[in-house]
Amino acid sequence: MEVAHRYVKQRRQFGRHPHFTDQGAELLLDLRPNEEHAKAWIVKPQTTVAVQAAPDMSEHEANTTAVVLVNSGMAHLEGGWPKEVDHTEAEQVVRWRRKVEKDEDYIKQVVRLGAVVEELVKQNNAIDIYETYFEDLPPQQLCEPPSTCTLTILRDPAAIKRGAQALSWHPDGSGRLAVAYSVLEFQRQPPGMPATSYVWNVANPSAPEASLAAPVPLVTLGFNLKDHNLIGAGQYNGQVTFFDLCKGAAPVDASPVQHSHHAPLHDFAWTQSKAGSELMSTSTDGSVAWWDLRKLGEPLERLTLRERGGEAVLGGMCLEYSPPVGPTKFMVGTDQGTILAGNRKAKQPADRITASYTGHHSAVYSLSRNPFFPKYFLSVGDWTARVWNEDLRTPVSTTPYAPSHLTCGGWSPSRPGVFYTTSHAGVLDVWDYYFKQRAPVLSVRVADRPLTALAVASGGVGQAQRLAGVGCADGGVTLLQLSRGLVEMQDNEKVVIGSMLDRETSREKNLEKNAKEARAKARKEAARTAEPLDHVTDEDLAELERQFFEMTAGSDTE
Repeated sequence: MEVAHRYVKQRRQFGRHPHFTDQGAELLLDLRPNEEHAKAWIVKPQTTVAVQAAPDMSEHEANTTAVVLVNSGMAHLEGGWPKEVDHTEAEQVVRWRRKVEKDEDYIKQVVRLGAVVEELVKQNNAIDIYETYFEDLPPQQLCEPPSTCTLTILRDPAAIKRGAQALSWHPDGSGRLAVAYSVLEFQRQPPGMPATSYVWNVANPSAPEASLAAPVPLVTLGFNLKDHNLIGAGQYNGQVTFFDLCKGAAPVDASPVQHSHHAPLHDFAWTQSKAGSELMSTSTDGSVAWWDLRKLGEPLERLTLRERGGEAVLGGMCLEYSPPVGPTKFMVGTDQGTILAGNRKAKQPADRITASYTGHHSAVYSLSRNPFFPKYFLSVGDWTARVWNEDLRTPVSTTPYAPSHLTCGGWSPSRPGVFYTTSHAGVLDVWDYYFKQRAPVLSVRVADRPLTALAVASGGVGQAQRLAGVGCADGGVTLLQLSRGLVEMQDNEKVVIGSMLDRETSREKNLEKNAKEARAKARKEAARTAEPLDHVTDEDLAELERQFFEMTAGSDTE
């Protein structure tokens, strides 16, 4: 209900009527201008102001959680038929087809489409759709800054998270990546931890493409270079096993426990052979073994890791095998920081270890030969990465000490002066010796956990060639797309890098020569200035002996 109040006022309450009369002008105030104030007056200048009515926009990138997608297909074999035609009856189908083929509209459409198809067939026969144009153009200089782009993260499907200990790209560049999952901390493996590893496809990163159901967690793995369906692997208990993707997830065969390594098999490499079935493996038990997949009952050969002339057994952490250097040559990075170079076909077993390289303060986690200059190799350990010449015992180049331990690394397969290192702090460093040597050209924080594995794709075309996989301790594998400047070889790069490595080699040889001359000179100086311990000759001894007997004879007569 509306509340209202009515107020009524009578006329007599208005007062007397006003009476207005005319009156002349009257001056109330005369304010004269102030000259001082006039001088302080400032005329506001005109300004132009632009106003944008549209809202401000900005671009941001975020790596969101991957959407789980499932591919499904349907086979449509017979097509659509009229209701009165049973496609299972051959006579009805033939009768219906004859009826349709006699239709004038059908004949006109076939003639029209036939001309189009014929033109396309002729075009495909005349043009090579896989041709690469402008191959003879000189390579362009690096114009874009080095960078990486995170494509996706392949996460371990297991509920109990394990570290991605090893990565291996498919040799044909199809974008398939095999990942070995395990926990290497001694006696810290959680109960119920699964032992399955997986093969992923970059085209479908939401789910693994294949499983590797090993009975024991895998520490390392790698695709066979001849038969791409075979995957060799090393288990935590030291066994060598292999899988065939065409035969399922179960391993095809494994070496017996009594003839296998007695510690985790940290690395293996496929060796050159006619059948492509031979490999070599190393472990922290201090041995290197050669195997043949056709008979894994016992190793073909076994070598204990010792330095030449030494007795201490060194534990193997990583292997390096490169056929261009020699089908029988290999290198082993040890847990003690020493790098051993060997030759399998040495005449004497004691001569299989041909050289040793010392310099790292802790275990050597990665060894990699330069694909363009095989005489030079890269080692990653402690806080540094070192470039060596196999003819010298000192590194020709060493990176500055990193804030945290380095975990792995390797050369770029497409550029002679680029290599990669990963650290315990979760950072990926890209070094480009063609640009600078004192600092990495790019540092990318991939994860907040330690990085455990690195693999750069060496095959493929286009974007598939620019992929790199980085494994993390929490089981995630980050797929990075490298910029073109990090993948494509620069103008005259191979000549420049080769000259730089030769120059550093000559410098190290001169330093080694000067050190030898200084040591020889010091030995000669020490021999010249050393005082003899005794100046008595044989004649003096005889004379002293005669005098002694004379004195004693005289004392006896008295």
